Amino acid sequence: MTDQAQPPTSEAPDRDTSRLEAFSDGVLAVIITIMVLGLRDPAKPTFHELGKAVPSLLVYLLSFAFIGIYWNNHHHLLRATRRISGSVMWTNLHLLFWLSLIPFLTKWVAAFHDSSLPASVYGMACLGAAIAFTILVRAIIRCNGADSEVARAVGRDLKSYLSLFLYAAGVGCAWISPWISYALYGSVSLIWFVPDRRFDRRPAADMAEGASGPL
Repeated sequence: MTDQAQPPTSEAPDRDTSRLEAFSDGVLAVIITIMVLGLRDPAKPTFHELGKAVPSLLVYLLSFAFIGIYWNNHHHLLRATRRISGSVMWTNLHLLFWLSLIPFLTKWVAAFHDSSLPASVYGMACLGAAIAFTILVRAIIRCNGADSEVARAVGRDLKSYLSLFLYAAGVGCAWISPWISYALYGSVSLIWFVPDRRFDRRPAADMAEGASGPL
């Protein structure tokens, strides 16, 4: 497929869109699996040992929510996408690269949760993923057209820009206190906890049209 933008049509989504979503879903499933395998069992069956595992569990929860939110929004984004291009495929890989760093950083932060460097680097990965998702959205809009369903749904995208700001603030605040960073990272998850419904606001004709295709 070429990178040349095409005018939007009422056709069903391109088959390659379904393949891209299936591939991305598989990668995200592996990322979550690696994260959970990185959790350490308490050394003894005591509340004391269980308490020592709480930081690891909280970091895992933060990372799980982070990946889950990307999976949710990525799904809604591709549902509204009618065609993809080479640039869309590469920008999607760019997003998956940043997300693939999360299991490694989750384990590092869990081991040194009160240190500034792991908290800051974790935020850099979160910021990188947020920037990558923004680039992916723009690549899809270029491919599908300025009047496409994706372009109309995205609009001004204020929530995404707020997320970028909070992640960037967390990277810097880690050197004041890692706990400020964790609070900022968690606040982004809270912002996106309710699924982004912009891509669900589709005309009735489009909904009927897509009913026989992959959703």
